[in-house]
Amino acid sequence: MRSRVTVTVDEAAVHAAEKAVAAGHAPSVSAWVASAMTERARRESLADVLAEIRAELGPASDEETAWARSVLGL
Repeated sequence: MRSRVTVTVDEAAVHAAEKAVAAGHAPSVSAWVASAMTERARRESLADVLAEIRAELGPASDEETAWARSVLGL
């Protein structure tokens, strides 16, 4: 299911979306924006999960953080 919404964004964001479409990275500006919104929602969900883990287990050690960064390629 999809919903139509109206949003106001900076011109730079519009140009970035149009550039992505022109380069074939997205089929439309709408698809590019929808993808960005989905990614943002996913990241916020992951942040919530990490906050729950930290609350239950405490903060990660330096060794655990280094391992996670290496696995994630950060």
